[in-house]
Amino acid sequence: MSDIVLPVEVREGTGKGAARAARREGLVPGVLYGGDRGAVSIAVKANVLRKAIHTGKFLSHMVTLEHGKEKQPVIPKDVQFHPVTDEPLHIDLFRVEEDTVIDVEVTVHFINEEKSPGLKRGGVLNVVRHAVELSCPAGSIPEEIVIDLSGKEIGDSIHISDVTLPEGVTPTITDRDFTIATLQGARVMVESEEGEAEESEDADEAEVEAAEGEEGESED
Repeated sequence: MSDIVLPVEVREGTGKGAARAARREGLVPGVLYGGDRGAVSIAVKANVLRKAIHTGKFLSHMVTLEHGKEKQPVIPKDVQFHPVTDEPLHIDLFRVEEDTVIDVEVTVHFINEEKSPGLKRGGVLNVVRHAVELSCPAGSIPEEIVIDLSGKEIGDSIHISDVTLPEGVTPTITDRDFTIATLQGARVMVESEEGEAEESEDADEAEVEAAEGEEGESED
């Protein structure tokens, strides 16, 4: 659980008019839903929400919602941003408890690139999935998925089965061992190797032709 606390106000009105009025007061309108209780219209101070978002731990992490003396753990499910200014316009929050199992996307992070023989040779890391959707308790969402590239060679593939996930955390895709990344040869390297192979074949053919010519002269 992150250390983000989000004070909110309960909004009486709903609809576009009430939302615009909230924004004029420096608030971001939103909705709190999930659990046994129904949906509630809320509002968050815009500067407080911006600060929370800029921590990088806001979306898809459990935070504490504070209304008066009441506190509620929630998961921010969606934030709508202005297409030009990037200011937050609306927020959706989902009620959870620490043991509530939810599906979230977790970012993939690669380490030890300098210890990969394949990358040292000029190979390229082809990232198939920059994030992986995981099913996990709301109170123990991984910050990131760390993949160690030590010893990886060109042609190697990294699958979800190669990743050690925390206890109680599983991928939402369970019907296949999906690929996260592969190590591929750089195009220049591939073309160079193909060129060397062609040159070798040409040399072999030239040697054969020369040998056949010498045999012909010998017979004459």
